[in-house]
Amino acid sequence: MCVAAGLVQVTAPLVGTFYQASSPGGEPFVQVGDIVEPGHQLAIIEAMKLLNSITADVRGRVHAVHPQDGEVVEYAQPLFDLVPVD
Repeated sequence: MCVAAGLVQVTAPLVGTFYQASSPGGEPFVQVGDIVEPGHQLAIIEAMKLLNSITADVRGRVHAVHPQDGEVVEYAQPLFDLVPVD
């Protein structure tokens, strides 16, 4: 997680395939504008046949989703920008 210009950036903790939903064509875990709480699931990264949950560390509004669904992401690549809210 990185904080810059009032945004909290959620980054990839590992290399793998980024998924926005639990199944192909399913409802995304979050969309731009959603309010999330700490622990809220944002996405999944599949690595070596294991599904790894990506969760929010702060309460915030989803400002941006960077990767496309099914995109291979690198370690520390930005995934989401969150705007902290009280």
